[in-house]
Amino acid sequence: MEHQGTKRLETARLILRPFEEKDGPAMFQNWTGDPEVTRFLTWPTHPSALVSTQLAAYWEQESQNQDVYQWAIVPKSLGEPIGSLAVVSHQDEIAQCELGYCIGKAWWGQGLMPEAVKAVIRYLIREVGMNRVEARHDVRNPNSGRVMQKAGMTFEGILREAGKNNQGVCDVAVYAVLAKEYQTEGEER
Repeated sequence: MEHQGTKRLETARLILRPFEEKDGPAMFQNWTGDPEVTRFLTWPTHPSALVSTQLAAYWEQESQNQDVYQWAIVPKSLGEPIGSLAVVSHQDEIAQCELGYCIGKAWWGQGLMPEAVKAVIRYLIREVGMNRVEARHDVRNPNSGRVMQKAGMTFEGILREAGKNNQGVCDVAVYAVLAKEYQTEGEER
């Protein structure tokens, strides 16, 4: 495995890039300030654009580290971030990582998050050398599971009372894709 950090990635409709401090106001407006978006997340709704700006500045600084993966999801048609996608943990000894993501509700149901997740999985498996890419969601948030399915991940099971988010302790559904299952570019998974 060879860590390469948060490289700029591009899909048909999206630019995935490192965060910049100036992204703070758009973050707050588009998702971090919305309690409906943060409902099933592990961090609280931001009370102000200043908090989002401070986080964006931190992420900008962290993006210099080769083992940090934190993307701003930017539609080409909009030019500002509408969500985030990150490797929230990784275990180098087994080449495994876990993804976490969120997107503003104005963009829910448009297929943008699966598009972004597919691009990141491709990058992590092909370029970084990850063997296993997984993601988890609160079972009360099935839309997140649909993102994982559409991105080519396989449902592996439910861990009972294994997570905690803004709703409290929760059952967690786990999805993953292995490098040996990952198909070549142009083929649907």
